[in-house]
Amino acid sequence: MKATDDKRIVIGIGELLWDRLPGGKKIGGAPANFVHHVEQFGLAACAVSALGDDAEGRELRDTMQALGLNAEAATVGYPTGSVDVTFNAAGVPTYNIIENVAWDHIPFTDRLAALAKRASAVCFGTLAQRSAESRETIRRFLDATPADALRIFDINLRQHFYSKEIVDDSLRRCNVLKVSDEEFPAMREMLGLRSDDLRDDCRELIRRYDLRMLILTCGAKGSYVFATGKEEPSFAAAPKVDVADTVGAGDSFTATFTASLLKGASIEEAHRFASEVSAYVCTCCGAMPRLPLRLLAPAFSCSSSGLMNGIMRL
Repeated sequence: MKATDDKRIVIGIGELLWDRLPGGKKIGGAPANFVHHVEQFGLAACAVSALGDDAEGRELRDTMQALGLNAEAATVGYPTGSVDVTFNAAGVPTYNIIENVAWDHIPFTDRLAALAKRASAVCFGTLAQRSAESRETIRRFLDATPADALRIFDINLRQHFYSKEIVDDSLRRCNVLKVSDEEFPAMREMLGLRSDDLRDDCRELIRRYDLRMLILTCGAKGSYVFATGKEEPSFAAAPKVDVADTVGAGDSFTATFTASLLKGASIEEAHRFASEVSAYVCTCCGAMPRLPLRLLAPAFSCSSSGLMNGIMRL
């Protein structure tokens, strides 16, 4: 990444690793998946993480460069991260995430401080906050972003790598929450939500944490976007597709929704685009397919005024 470049940029911060799949290894981690899809919509984006000074880390850097993925990844004295991924008959993955690896030790540097000041949006989750060092870096990065930036907490609960303190603190630093219906019960229990109506719980979270939006994804049942100032949520049905696997589908949803908003789409338009892209990703093997033009064109045409108008509307 060019240190002298001062234009606005979309950031994914957290884990950068190898997904070890039944068919071989591929670049993985929510930040890389997120950045891959944001860049396809014509926005500058960067994955922030850390890699080891090892063969796996060098190969990952080379592979990212070959794919055209922009990254700010420090080299640290821990092994490059990896995840063992297996699938059930429906293509739903199970993850075995290796601990005490490079992305557990992301340092906060002057380069990251400068990058944070340029952010138009930053996406983060709980997983990379399992270690104190990376957790502190993510918090400092979020606190250094401009007031108009989207700070998207894609909660991504994995194994035992989260806590009430991490979730509560992240909600206080974000202005957009994305959570799945599978994750919602655990979050509901942690935060003491008591309503019998899930929609009321979503509105309570928006009120309690002063969120701009809350995105609730429900797999094949569709998804909802609750927004401040809107009485009823946006609903998008999930397109019916033949699922190859679901790895990265949630990241593609978040990336498309974010990029579309920044390019000037309404919440409803961005929501529809995100649903269509995530469904397409489910038909592909792996998290980083190239999107067909029919899925990219609507976001490019949603506004003639470009990025800054999109930011100003949010």
